[in-house]
Amino acid sequence: MQSPLDIIETEQYWLSSRHVSDSSKIGGNGYFSEHGVTRPKHVQSEDLPPAANDAVRKIDHDALEEQKLIGKWQVTGSAEQIEKMWPEFVADAASGVIWAVKAMTTYGYNNLSMYDDYLFTVYTPNYFERHDVFRVREHLRDAHGVTHQLYYKPDIYTAKGVVADTAEEFGLAVPARYIA
Repeated sequence: MQSPLDIIETEQYWLSSRHVSDSSKIGGNGYFSEHGVTRPKHVQSEDLPPAANDAVRKIDHDALEEQKLIGKWQVTGSAEQIEKMWPEFVADAASGVIWAVKAMTTYGYNNLSMYDDYLFTVYTPNYFERHDVFRVREHLRDAHGVTHQLYYKPDIYTAKGVVADTAEEFGLAVPARYIA
């Protein structure tokens, strides 16, 4: 299996689980029924998760309107941790325990100055489905020993440019929807 640390090619910032496995379960349709997750195209405004404030609620409404419900836990670590955990996370995605995962490559680490550590992004397909979001977080704790606090960032936050330096502009304390 290709390691993200071996990738130094220009412009390859990330290595996706789909790049190293041909399992149909990675990002697959079976995930929705297996984990009781509503497909994004079927989500209604009544399905919005509880929100701490109006700013969060507005972004959730935008996510629903734009059908941007994918999100990810952001797991940081050293190069050694990335090397050890990458095959484990890919195996989880290939078996359908998690929806998909990406790992920062060496090229990405060297060229994305905002990161002090390497990064995994562990995806869920619908961040409104809190039971699944937190099921995946518990899996990261129980199966992989990831006990430090993690941030969950919906793709809508990324699309809007919500980062640490801009979170306050959006009325957010942190650039994440969930912290656990």
